[in-house]
Amino acid sequence: MKQEATKEIRAIYDDETIRVYQAYNNVIANEAIKLNRFGSSFSMTRMTWIKPSFLWMMYRSGYASKENQTRILAIDMDRHAFDTMVKMAVKSTFDLNLYSSKEEWQKALKESCVRVQWDPERDIYGNPSKKDRSLQLGIRGDVLVDFNTKYIKKITDITPFVHEQKKLIDANKLDLLSLPKETLYKIQD
Repeated sequence: MKQEATKEIRAIYDDETIRVYQAYNNVIANEAIKLNRFGSSFSMTRMTWIKPSFLWMMYRSGYASKENQTRILAIDMDRHAFDTMVKMAVKSTFDLNLYSSKEEWQKALKESCVRVQWDPERDIYGNPSKKDRSLQLGIRGDVLVDFNTKYIKKITDITPFVHEQKKLIDANKLDLLSLPKETLYKIQD
């Protein structure tokens, strides 16, 4: 019998905020750091994905080395807003336990401003976990506007930290790593 993967949100958080990560090019990142929100170079008409897992973001961006992903931003956002987004999210894959038909799910997906994906969690080398899944939230429309104008509390450029961690991994100095200490996150209510 195949064991179901564990779907858990692991993150850095406190009573008020939760940290999510995104990767961008220099133009978008510089503007976001300056404004503490995304500016005119950021597209508000497409879906953007936020990720609470640092290692998943490192895998996705190649430790800030992939094209248009050379800057890593740590975004501390309103925790209540994050919880609300998770609750309203539609899974990016069809699930017969949630929808009576593919058509019903596709309609929900099309109408929703929040999408959820559970992807394999990653280790420091980018290898996928066989048992753990990591959350990604895709946001668009009104939710994306609110994220940018209301929910973001602080944006920090952590690119130098990311590069430092990658150098330590490449040099096999794993005892010197200082990766973020993410803990199990429970949605409130």
